[in-house]
Amino acid sequence: MADQHPPVPSDEAHVPGVVARLRRTFEAGATLPRESRRAHLADLRRLLTEGGDELGDALAADLGRHPTESWLVEIAFTVGELDHVARNLRRWTSNRRVPVPATLLPASATVVREPLGVVGVIAPWNYPVQLVLAPLVGALAAGNTVVLKPSEVAPATSRALAGLAARHLDPDVVGIVQGGAGTTTALLEERLDHIFYTGGSRVARIVATAAAQNLTPVTLELGGCSPVWVDPRQDLKAVAGRIAWAKWLNAGQTCVAPNHVLTTPDAAGPLADHLADAVRAMYGADPSASPDYGCLVSEQHHARVAALLDDSVAAGAHLHHGGRRDTAARYLEPTILTGVRPHHRVMSEEIFGPVLPIVEVDSLGSAIDQIRAGEHPLAAYAFTDDDADRRRLVREVRAGGMAFGAPMLQLSTPGLPFGGVGESGTGAYHGEASVRLFSHEKSVFSKPLRPDTLALVRAPYGRRTRGMVRAMFGIGPRR
Repeated sequence: MADQHPPVPSDEAHVPGVVARLRRTFEAGATLPRESRRAHLADLRRLLTEGGDELGDALAADLGRHPTESWLVEIAFTVGELDHVARNLRRWTSNRRVPVPATLLPASATVVREPLGVVGVIAPWNYPVQLVLAPLVGALAAGNTVVLKPSEVAPATSRALAGLAARHLDPDVVGIVQGGAGTTTALLEERLDHIFYTGGSRVARIVATAAAQNLTPVTLELGGCSPVWVDPRQDLKAVAGRIAWAKWLNAGQTCVAPNHVLTTPDAAGPLADHLADAVRAMYGADPSASPDYGCLVSEQHHARVAALLDDSVAAGAHLHHGGRRDTAARYLEPTILTGVRPHHRVMSEEIFGPVLPIVEVDSLGSAIDQIRAGEHPLAAYAFTDDDADRRRLVREVRAGGMAFGAPMLQLSTPGLPFGGVGESGTGAYHGEASVRLFSHEKSVFSKPLRPDTLALVRAPYGRRTRGMVRAMFGIGPRR
């Protein structure tokens, strides 16, 4: 697996100038016309399609990811999001008439979606193309200027994005600032009109605290221990194939990947065997030799996930499959743990790596109780055909999103908003939700001077006025 590239340069000192330039563009109204928005989206599409191979090479360097997988989950995914938004741009950005109560007629009421201003997007390392450019789609469609901060933990991708942006995007509309914590801090010190952050809850609290100083609204796309309930009556071989794809894509470094499986004791063993078979079917007997299996992003992240695994095995969890690793190559084999208990360390935090615990519960009710005992996950999954069980899961499990029969595919449905709840985040985007997120919905009310119906309710108040007001609002006469 390729070594990581050198660190990215720090643009900390340039942040104020970049934000000021974007502010001037926005205040001049250059991004307001709908055709201008379409042009910027078209530029972004060319960046993705013409620069896709360059981005794929960078993602291979940072994450050991196969170029085809990068096209699937990063580049093509974002192009699909962009095309969906562009097709619906006129409808989603047009003024919307709303009904006026009969008591206020004659009058009209309209909702006008207007851009917020200068938006900051702070992206993570696990999907360092998609999670910086998909929010950009919505921000540009809404008519904003945008400053992007790619993750320094994926340095090759950060450099590639900066170079491609310089060739394809208008620097007065989209600015990119590279660097580590210093650059992020400098960006947070600026007066932005919205901050979109994807990452962990620890940094999210720093972002929210900094944003509060300027009363800047924030969207926080975080993570969570996304559970999977498996009904023992399901076809466990088919279930295992679906879970294995979602879990070990990008070596488990996906915020909505299955974190752990909950199922009954009679299903746990057979399911674990089918999952091991699915790993071999995807990556062969030795995944370290497979070009289709990635690596962890850094030695530090590798050490963290390995410690979760080793501590849990030491505490009594059974290593059913996998566990081999190579720290220098940032490799950790797809791993399945059985006999896992809620107190094991692997269940104490989001794994964000290629380790899958299987936890035995006696029923769906017990599974729901265990899910509800923790923080609200970003996603919850279930394999069941029982309609009553599905309704119960939707009703009783609070999560950012839910999917039955196919983990993670909810992200690929543009009409579904994507976001967390509670500890897993706040705010949602994708499709129209993105345009709404990066817009202010201004209320506009208009009433003609004639006829002057307000004269009926102006002071001085008397019995007649009081009776008229009660009648207008359907309260009825006083007794």
